[in-house]
Amino acid sequence: MKPLKDVFSIFFPNICVNCQSRLLRNEQFLCIVCLNDLPVIIYNDTTKKMLQNIFFGKVPVQNVYSFLYFNKYGITKKLIHELKYKKEQNIGTFLGRRMCYEIEKLKLFSDVDCVLPVPLHKNKLRLRGYNQVDKFGVVLSNYLQVPYILGVLKRVSRSETQTLKQRFERFSNADSKFHISDVDCLKNKHVLLIDDVITTGATLVSCCEELLKVKNIKISVCTMAYTENE
Repeated sequence: MKPLKDVFSIFFPNICVNCQSRLLRNEQFLCIVCLNDLPVIIYNDTTKKMLQNIFFGKVPVQNVYSFLYFNKYGITKKLIHELKYKKEQNIGTFLGRRMCYEIEKLKLFSDVDCVLPVPLHKNKLRLRGYNQVDKFGVVLSNYLQVPYILGVLKRVSRSETQTLKQRFERFSNADSKFHISDVDCLKNKHVLLIDDVITTGATLVSCCEELLKVKNIKISVCTMAYTENE
């Protein structure tokens, strides 16, 4: 099989998501140069406060962590685009594994009871065929040795696209609503809520507002990326 695979790679080479150079056999999605250029968020008092301020005064969260900075022309955007729109689901696994290395050093989320994804609306899920955070979430749940829970938190209406809205308008949009189908499942639990990118935090806040209806629940948040873009 290996010679056949080598011949296949000649005609259909794997290329770096960022710089389009040909990947070596042991490289995945990014060449070693671009991998070393990943904009990992250095978790310190400043960035910790930066992330917590997204939720401050809106909903109580225990911890907030985001792995990479996201900007308009950067590596992170290209990875997320491939993950969401090019069916490269294994990018979620790739990012999850690298992020777990960081949270191991930081000793984060050691007391969570389950991992819960921000859900897609059923129409969008049907169209895309998968939730882009699922493989990322599975890696996290395996690392933390807690369940990955699907179907309990549901998106019951789909908001209009937020791309062209201003920051205040996006946050004020009340079209995105969520519902918990099994309250008892999350009672007395510390939930780790995951998503791909934090922008204004509106979707995550909306999820948290619904989750906080559960008795004695605690919530932490973890995402692949964070953007400061307006």
